[in-house]
Order: sequence, then structure tokens, then C-alpha cells
Amino acid sequence: MSASNITSTHPATFLLMGIPGLEHLHIWFSIPFCSAYVLALLGNCTLLLIIQADTTLHEPMYFFLVMLAAIDLVLSSSTLPKMLAIFWFRDREINFYACLVQMFFLHSFSIMESAVLLAMAFDRYVAICKPLHYTTVLTGPLTTKIGMAAVARAVTLMTPLPFLLRRFHYCRGPVIAHCYCEHMAVVRLACGDTCFNNIYGIAVAMFIVVLDLFFVILSYNFILQAVLQLASQEARYKAFGTCVSHIGAILSFYTPVVISSIMHRVARHAAPHVHILLANFYLLFPPMVNPIIYGVKTKQIRERVVGLFLRKNV
Repeated sequence: MSASNITSTHPATFLLMGIPGLEHLHIWFSIPFCSAYVLALLGNCTLLLIIQADTTLHEPMYFFLVMLAAIDLVLSSSTLPKMLAIFWFRDREINFYACLVQMFFLHSFSIMESAVLLAMAFDRYVAICKPLHYTTVLTGPLTTKIGMAAVARAVTLMTPLPFLLRRFHYCRGPVIAHCYCEHMAVVRLACGDTCFNNIYGIAVAMFIVVLDLFFVILSYNFILQAVLQLASQEARYKAFGTCVSHIGAILSFYTPVVISSIMHRVARHAAPHVHILLANFYLLFPPMVNPIIYGVKTKQIRERVVGLFLRKNV
């Protein structure tokens, strides 16, 4: 077998189109995109600073919130700056290996976010269903192990993708019809047998979404049963009120995923920009809204944010 048959060839750079068919509106799209990114940066950095500075917040619930904020910062920062460069300066070029790195960060940190939301569901389950054992079950070492397991799972599942993509010959041109390097958008440019990539990508997505969401729903089934058994209505409201922020974070993360999945199947012949806008919404919305949800609904954080601004105004 000749060397040309066993080596892959790839372009030095890819060209990101942005939002195909709506290039003339890129400058207008940049306004909400930039606003969402600024809010995500400010909100998540504020959460990290408040939790780090206040030792009374050094509890498992807030450690998971720190993980969520850090993941959201990486998710938004791995894609938004390049997207804004496309919208503002038409800087569409991205190095082949930079594209693979962006893809790895995008998908692996999405998987980590799903794992942390599952861990937070477990935290709420223990807090409500096993309150007397909360401090003995959710210890610092266990919280650290959960965080490490979330990272290990994501890295293990996503590490094969860049190596799988390197082996292809990209004969369909260097133009990626997307705002960022998403796995399937890159695969569509490759020649040869891409069945394994297609199956692997779908299998990982289904495994993560179905498995994690199943255990989240199971946790809330137990939580609901425990809440309904409480004697007073006030106690039931208070117990369930501690879950509102987490439920909001779950909805902000999984709802765009489900809608995007349904649209891909129901509206297969829709214009490409419809699917790309949905994908961007999935990427932008959780990092922007999570700090707002926790800042508004979590009393301890809300009080410290208000106190921070009051001190600045004195």
C-alpha cells in the first residue's frame, strides 16, 4: 500500500461562514451575541469571586456552582471571541488544529456541564431526602472526586474525535457552514467512510443526554415524594424553593438541546441558518442565564451581590 493511501491530507485552515444565508445581518447578530458574552463573563466571574471570598459559602452546593460557572466561562470563551471576529471583521480563517482544539473544548465542556447538573441534583436529593446525613455524605473529598469524574468522563469520550478527524482527506473544500468548529460540521467536509464518526457522535450525545437526564428526573422524583410528605405547606414551599435555581439551570441547558434535536428530525429541510441559530442559542443561553438564576433565587448569593454593590456606592 502506498504512503498516499495511508496518510490523510487536510487544509492548513478552515473558513467559518458564520450564519449561512444571513451574512448581511452579521453585524446585527453581533449585538445580542456580544451582550450575552459580556453578561456571561460578568455573571460567572462575580459568582466565582463571591464564593471564593466568603468562607460561609464553602459548601458542596456552592462548590458545584463554582464548577458550573467555570465550565460556562470556558464554553463561551472558546467560541464567542472567534464568532464576534467573524461578525465584525470577517475574520473567517481558523487553523486546522485550532479548529480541532475548539471542537474538543466545546463538546467536552458541554459534557462536563451535564455531569455537574447531575451532581447538583444529587446534592439536592441528599439535602432534602437525607438532611441529617448531608454533611457526612457530601464531604469535601467526595465533591472533589465527583468533579474529577466529570472531567475524566468528558475527556475520555472526546479525546478520540480530533484523532479520528485527522485521518480524513478533506476533498469537499475548507468552508465550514457554521459559526464554530462543531464535530459534524467538520465531518461533512471529509471524504471516505465517516460512518464511525457519525455513529460515535450520536451515541455519545444520546448516552450523555439520556443517562444524565434520567438520573436527574429520578432524583427529583424522590425529592418530590419527600417534599409532599412534609407536615406543613410552608415547609414544603421552603424545601422545594431550594431546588428552583437548579431546575432553572437544567431547563436552560437541556431545553435547547431537545428543541434542536427535534428540529433536526422534524424540519430537516429547513434553511441551514435555522439549525445554526438554535445551536448558537444552546451555546449562549446557559452561560448567560445561570448566574442570573442563582443570583436571583439563592438568598445567600443575592445578599452578597447586593452588599457588594452597596459597598461600592458608599
